[in-house]
Amino acid sequence: MLPVRGRDDRAARAARILGTRTAWTPVGDGEFFCPGCGGDRNYQRLTGRRRFTLLGVPVLPRGVTGPVVECAACRRHFGTDVLDHPTTRRFSAMLRDAVHTVALAVLAAGGTGSRTALETAAATVRAAGFDDCTEDQLAALVEALAADTGRVLGGPSGASLAIELHEALDPLAPHLACAGRESLFLQAARIALADGPYTPAERDALTTIGAALTICTDDVNRLLAAARTPS
Repeated sequence: MLPVRGRDDRAARAARILGTRTAWTPVGDGEFFCPGCGGDRNYQRLTGRRRFTLLGVPVLPRGVTGPVVECAACRRHFGTDVLDHPTTRRFSAMLRDAVHTVALAVLAAGGTGSRTALETAAATVRAAGFDDCTEDQLAALVEALAADTGRVLGGPSGASLAIELHEALDPLAPHLACAGRESLFLQAARIALADGPYTPAERDALTTIGAALTICTDDVNRLLAAARTPS
């Protein structure tokens, strides 16, 4: 039996003589969240053709490989599923829009007659990134949405409300950790509680929000109770 060192040397010599090489061709580019760098970076989408090499010279085709995503900064290659993750900027915009939609949904369920609820909702939306949001703007939006959909303010949630919530929350929920989804739900619950106990319509809206955030029924009930406790 050859010594280990001898076998390694022999394998190294063989690799120098025979090997494979991949020629990459760019087929697209853009911006993505690079898991290697941990931030937003430019990328190239690449497809490759593999060839056997003899003494480093390509001689025979071995088929195609890829596609892969190459980070322009760290040059690492990733599977194309990495593009499913939103960039930091896109994620921030999705979260901001989700908070805005959730606030409108809760206000629509509770009506806009309570200044306290409007103030709480406006403060929540401003904290999410809509710096210029005011109570009057939210009240006008809620009334416009109700007129457009034929809903009665303070009435039960309808199909249109559920659709709006799912459109805002479905793309976001998979990218939020459990704590993040619960935090968004609690923001909605505290808007509902700003003017007193939950009304049936507010509970209905909050249940819809919980479902869109993929929070199970038991956890929704737990969070509804937790929101009543001052932090």
